[in-house]
Amino acid sequence: MRKTFLAALAGLLLVPLILPPAWALDDEAQAAKEEGMRLYGIRKADSAIPFLEQAAENGDAEAMYYLGEANRRLVMGNMNQAALDWYHQAAQHGDPYAMLRLFDGGACELGDVCPENGDDWPQEALELTLPQAEAGDPEAMAALYYIYYYVEDFDEEEALTWLNRAAEAGNAWAMNTLGRLARDEDSYSSDTERLEAAETWFRRAAEAGYAPGMNNLAVTLDQLEHYEEAWDWMIKASMAGHINGRLWQVSCYLEPEISENEMCQEEKDIVTGWAILLALKEEVPGSTSENALTYYSYVDTITPEQRAESERMKEEWLSLEPPLSYFPEKFGP
Repeated sequence: MRKTFLAALAGLLLVPLILPPAWALDDEAQAAKEEGMRLYGIRKADSAIPFLEQAAENGDAEAMYYLGEANRRLVMGNMNQAALDWYHQAAQHGDPYAMLRLFDGGACELGDVCPENGDDWPQEALELTLPQAEAGDPEAMAALYYIYYYVEDFDEEEALTWLNRAAEAGNAWAMNTLGRLARDEDSYSSDTERLEAAETWFRRAAEAGYAPGMNNLAVTLDQLEHYEEAWDWMIKASMAGHINGRLWQVSCYLEPEISENEMCQEEKDIVTGWAILLALKEEVPGSTSENALTYYSYVDTITPEQRAESERMKEEWLSLEPPLSYFPEKFGP
């Protein structure tokens, strides 16, 4: 197995490191990429692969990176040959996250798949990304947050500096991440102070249109007992495609009276609740929707007439844009 893995690594050396940027995708390849990203976003990595391959084969570096992620997820977050190959192709197109994944997989150490001018993938990512960030690119600023944790001279202060600069430059992911860091910080004098610090950043991310920020803001406002505003943001998260927001809508239409649902601002509506649930099962098949369907089958009594009306209403929910997603982190576990 090790020899096979090393042989795959060696085979990656045949291509020069940084390739020229690809042309824009044609309509067919772009549609394939969008479908691949949709499937990846609902944790269907295996189904996403053939669609992402169409975009990657047309030179799309982001599709190459997510093919690495999709293949890695098929082996529970470990590295396999397919993931390594796609990460290397993405790195050749200048993707810094792919370079960090190659480092995590030991590509240079185990198989001599190294940057063209050295043996340090995080340093290569830094040298590529830092000039872009200094030139004002918010995406590059955000990438530096991870890169500074990987370089040999680990620098947490510099990582946080660039995360803040990315947020101030308008990067909503950075805003949301700062909110999460504040929420999980244990140095505040009270939970209220901690949650209010997190709320500030989550609100900025939410107001920038970032669905995870909307979801996190809603949850934080709920914890602060600002229930009416929390519900408003949870609805916005749902309409922006966040699966947790959509599940909250189901819960609030079907069980608004239970104590855990203080956020709910809706009257009980079995038909609408079931319509959303049936649409969720069709759009996002898998354990989350199946478990919800099983649970509400026990707690709710729905008549045949109500079920038929829910089936008709389901189509309205299936037609909503953007599509539902768990919004997985680009550089997640």
